[in-house]
Amino acid sequence: MRIDDRQAWAAVMRRDRTFDGQFVTGVLTTGIYCRPSCAARHPARKNVRLFVDGAAARAAGLRACKRCLPDDVSRDEAAVRAAIDAIRSGESATLAELGAITGYSPTHFSRVFKRAIGLSPAAFARALKEERARDALSGAQRVTDAIYDAGYEAPSRFYAAMEGKMGMSASAWKNGGQGVTIRWAAVDTTLGTMLVAATEKGVCRLSFDEGEADLRARFPKAQLMQGDAGFAQLLTRVIDAVEQPGRAGLGAADIPLDVAGTAFQEACWRALREIPPGETRSYSELAAAAGNPKAVRAAGSANGANNVAVLIPCHRVIRSDGSTGGYAYGTAIKEELLRREQS
Repeated sequence: MRIDDRQAWAAVMRRDRTFDGQFVTGVLTTGIYCRPSCAARHPARKNVRLFVDGAAARAAGLRACKRCLPDDVSRDEAAVRAAIDAIRSGESATLAELGAITGYSPTHFSRVFKRAIGLSPAAFARALKEERARDALSGAQRVTDAIYDAGYEAPSRFYAAMEGKMGMSASAWKNGGQGVTIRWAAVDTTLGTMLVAATEKGVCRLSFDEGEADLRARFPKAQLMQGDAGFAQLLTRVIDAVEQPGRAGLGAADIPLDVAGTAFQEACWRALREIPPGETRSYSELAAAAGNPKAVRAAGSANGANNVAVLIPCHRVIRSDGSTGGYAYGTAIKEELLRREQS
């Protein structure tokens, strides 16, 4: 396995946990090797050699750091995979049961799992159940049947769990926004015509070079209305976030959203919103930040499924070779957004 020295050292300098397990840093002056995320003081680059794993570092005469325990990474990964399998199967979901399966104390395992996945085991289990519900709703003849098929004990449990997350009722989710009012506007910006649409919960669509017909195709049974005074305030915040991305007080992260996807898509979207303005990540880095380093293609699909451009900043993901890569609204807009953030 070849290690990209520049990318790896950048990960070490920012103590990026998503690179743990991909390589270790050997400090030749101390004879110790560490995880990329080790909290110890950074050594001088000239004194560091990168190794593909702990075994290679030990073969070179180095010993494991007692602070970051780099050899425990593979054990942690195996424990997280075992827990995910148990949660998916429905056999065990309590923290005590997961601790027994993995051999960790419940408290320690909760920290290990959240560090790897970005969610606690309980939150991950809820996200999977919600994902099953959405999948079931898309094909079921009766909403009630879909709710029970997804594993909820009663419809009331489903509605309580999904309150504030789906933004629409279960029936509306299944039926193209039926019964939901969506306010919208198309405005001119320096990046072109921008469509912004929102439910009572938050922005459900932000795109460029689209209009009412495109919005109606996405939500064919919703009631579409031109924005009112309340919507105008939200629209102003959105315009500011697009025209001046990254400027203090105009952060897109504070704008409410009404979006939903699979558990992995939502993990990717959370990871995207955590990328600081002016910085970029590769698709492999995004996949790792979302909890599945091997799901690079799925991370790309999650980027493509983003309904709210800029607010979920998928433009901050570039190719591993540093090139811009594609963008749903054209590379010119992507490059301009990055330029504004970096300046």
